[in-house]
Amino acid sequence: MSSDTTDDIYDPAFVKDVFDRCSDQYIAFSWVCSFGFTERWRRQCVEALPELAEGATGYDLMAGTGEVWPHLLRRRPDLATITAVDISSGMHRRALERLHRHRAHRISFIEDDVLASQLPDESADFVVSTFGLKTFDRDRQTLLARLVARVLKPGGSFAMIEASDPKGWLLRPLYLFHLKTVLPLVERFLLNGAQDFSRIGVYSTNFGDAGHIAESLAAEGLEVRFRKHFFGCATSVSGRKPLT
Repeated sequence: MSSDTTDDIYDPAFVKDVFDRCSDQYIAFSWVCSFGFTERWRRQCVEALPELAEGATGYDLMAGTGEVWPHLLRRRPDLATITAVDISSGMHRRALERLHRHRAHRISFIEDDVLASQLPDESADFVVSTFGLKTFDRDRQTLLARLVARVLKPGGSFAMIEASDPKGWLLRPLYLFHLKTVLPLVERFLLNGAQDFSRIGVYSTNFGDAGHIAESLAAEGLEVRFRKHFFGCATSVSGRKPLT
């Protein structure tokens, strides 16, 4: 396995291995260790999407276990299709087991590195991503912004959210203690994650916030709104591709 350096942890093969190994416990880990905020933030991310037309089609990038799908279908029950893209076969399997069964006619899955996938130009009315941005370094975030701009139809919308470093918040030291000390202990004694969940904490602290992806999306000509959630413990970007 690759060494645990900053460069190595963003390699697609490394990311796939991490999430394949922790996929069985990922849902429980994210719920417990975020005190349920991840579900609230997923809902807020979907709510931030500009209005979706009837019969819209789109992509869930770095889809993980598919936990955003119910929020999308609740917001717009007449969505035509959601194409989920994720590099991890383990996360794909968990998504199929838990959420896909009654939505098979509405959801398709591409198991691939998002940046290597051949998604067609102007093929999506919407793009959404929840808690996958942290696995991209800044160069890859720039490439992701280019992909989002390319696959969106004119007038199409996007929303993405990620756990972030709440710089300037009075309780930030406590938050970082939770992320860097408490979560590895939870993993070690309760989840047997072989350091994979603590590595997710490393991704989160390295990520900072969604400021860079916001700048990259704007540089691609998209209309962008940046937003902080719960004192900056999560940050999101949302917006639209201009019609012309």
